[in-house]
Amino acid sequence: MKTLDKKYILPFVLVTSLFLLWGLANNMTDTLLAAFKRIMDMSDAQTSLIQFAFYGSYFCFSLPIALLIRKKSYKSSIILGLLLYATGAILFYPAAKVASYTFYLIAIYIMAGGCSVLETTANPYILSMGSPETATRRLNIAQSFNPIGSILGILLSKYFILDDISLYSISGTYASLGGVLLFLLLVIFFAKMPIGKDNGKQDNVRATFRRLFANKLYRRGVIAQFFYVGAQIGVWSFTIRIIMQEFNILEAQASNIYLITIIGFCLSRFIYTWLMKWIRPSKLLMIGGILSALMSATVVFTAGTGWIMMTALILISVFMSLMFPTIYGIALGDINNGSHPEDSKIGASGLIMAILGGALLTPLQGFISDSTNIYYSYIVPTISFVVVACYAMNSLSHPSPKGEG
Repeated sequence: MKTLDKKYILPFVLVTSLFLLWGLANNMTDTLLAAFKRIMDMSDAQTSLIQFAFYGSYFCFSLPIALLIRKKSYKSSIILGLLLYATGAILFYPAAKVASYTFYLIAIYIMAGGCSVLETTANPYILSMGSPETATRRLNIAQSFNPIGSILGILLSKYFILDDISLYSISGTYASLGGVLLFLLLVIFFAKMPIGKDNGKQDNVRATFRRLFANKLYRRGVIAQFFYVGAQIGVWSFTIRIIMQEFNILEAQASNIYLITIIGFCLSRFIYTWLMKWIRPSKLLMIGGILSALMSATVVFTAGTGWIMMTALILISVFMSLMFPTIYGIALGDINNGSHPEDSKIGASGLIMAILGGALLTPLQGFISDSTNIYYSYIVPTISFVVVACYAMNSLSHPSPKGEG
């Protein structure tokens, strides 16, 4: 069965570009922890406030935007998301002028709000572009461009921020990104985009919440997503710091290893997507969860081993790469293809609000790092990946969508 019809190709390409753009923001933000630690002499817990602002914004914006989408269109929400993203990025420039960490956190909060709007909108939009039997595969294809954006974000950080760490190198890079976002906003504004599968049908919001809460696969999916995102952000936020400590090198050099982890994440997601033609996504998710937990535990207990620890750190990203879109697709699958597909818009917001895991678990990891050492802090992602593996095992008892392995 075809994954995508011709009529959806241009909209699919434009919406998929958004996956790249919020991936870029996510991983540029990850590198800011190391940069601000150097510039402002902060602890790991203090620098993790960057992730608290970023992913806390996701939590605050997701549900209001989902309610807006019910009344408006996917396209209007995308335009709003790009506008907020661009505004937050451009605000980095005045933040440098006043040299205020608080101002930077505000700019990051606004920028992340835009990313939240885009992510809340784009994921269910991609699911609606074609046959329900290939929806999870289609979402994995779109999500495969997210780590490409991550790679670009790391390269921008490496050459424009970490090679010459200063407030102005940070702000100039983000402000330039804001200009690119405004250009894409204009392109999408004039493009013809499909409405989606809602067909304008509206229902009582309370009834929607009741149906969502009654759906065990969805409810548990939100919990699994919370722990997965917390694990991913924690692993990536402290990768540069742990590599610096392990090999006694500076930020720019350590970012090379971080780049390798993201490349591995990107390539393995394409492999996972290919394997989904024959193997059920739930089964792949279970395997990925178990292996990611094992690699995280290896990091905890291999301090000072150099290449052994680093290899385990890289393999975490390889094994976890399918998790976000697969949890998303499994949790929303029945809803998007059932008798109330309009519930998927608010359902999507719940899965994006679960990104709060990055805001809460990353500071916890920072606190453990400050209190003990950075290696022991990886017990947080270890436990989180176990939760994901348990969700995958539970979902295996749920009937597989027709057309999937």
